[in-house]
Amino acid sequence: MTETFYALLPDRAVIRVSGPDRVSFLQGLVSNNIETISAEKSGYGALLSPQGKFLFDFFVYQQDEDSLLIECERGEDGARAADLFKKLRMYKLRAKAELTDITDSYDVVAVFGKDALPSLSLPDTPGSTAGFANGIKAVDPRLTAMGARVLLPKNGLAEMAAIGAIESDVESFHQLRVSLGVPNGSEELEIDKAILLENGFEELNGVDFKKGCFMGQELTARTKYRGLVRKRLLPITITGTAPSAGTAIMNGDKEAGIIRSVHGDGGLALIRLERISEGDELLADGAKITVNIPDWVSLPESAA
Repeated sequence: MTETFYALLPDRAVIRVSGPDRVSFLQGLVSNNIETISAEKSGYGALLSPQGKFLFDFFVYQQDEDSLLIECERGEDGARAADLFKKLRMYKLRAKAELTDITDSYDVVAVFGKDALPSLSLPDTPGSTAGFANGIKAVDPRLTAMGARVLLPKNGLAEMAAIGAIESDVESFHQLRVSLGVPNGSEELEIDKAILLENGFEELNGVDFKKGCFMGQELTARTKYRGLVRKRLLPITITGTAPSAGTAIMNGDKEAGIIRSVHGDGGLALIRLERISEGDELLADGAKITVNIPDWVSLPESAA
């Protein structure tokens, strides 16, 4: 029996960027290289503040030869997507690019499970992309273990059954996500405070240090080249009653981290690397916390 599951992601929005300057416009803003986006390759990146702090993250796809699609957080009542739209429009200036919110035209679907990529006839290559049922299918650009993203025209979910995928729920998808250590935008990254490299963006293919300038590049590059990463967003396993997001993780009388999200008996936490070592007992509001380090995460030698 196939192990391919799908979950509709209602908290996602889609913004189309069209026009002759669409690539150059985004290239100067986004942390990743927009010039590499094509019908065969999608990407992941972030928009930062001028000071280099996280504002938004998103996926970028090519819709056609004249248009790119940004798949982003929708937020409560569409607030996050609206904020991103306004921010992009503010920076557009005289660029020949048009922004259109087309969220109502697409369903965003996560496809996951060990057979997800074969079921979609996709290779085990991050970002690999092809057309699918008048929409787009793409291997998750961050990590192939996350499966694939599918943008389907509204009311097209029957296409998922056609590939043998079994309907699942958003929570099951998020439990997989946190177990792999992959953040979900502002759920785990503090707006205007989080630093990309503390949250795995380099290893998750969300930053290109060779592309040239982008907004917030200075802090991002300094963090990398001066070895300033002292915290990391990492998966945790919770034993006991799950504490809420925002709860401090304690190593004795020292704060070792902050829980950013909880899904099932796991979650993600921003961990102070110098305050944990093998064998330490970590507690959060009475629950035992075990920090897990995914094989894709690169820690400083002093913290490894």
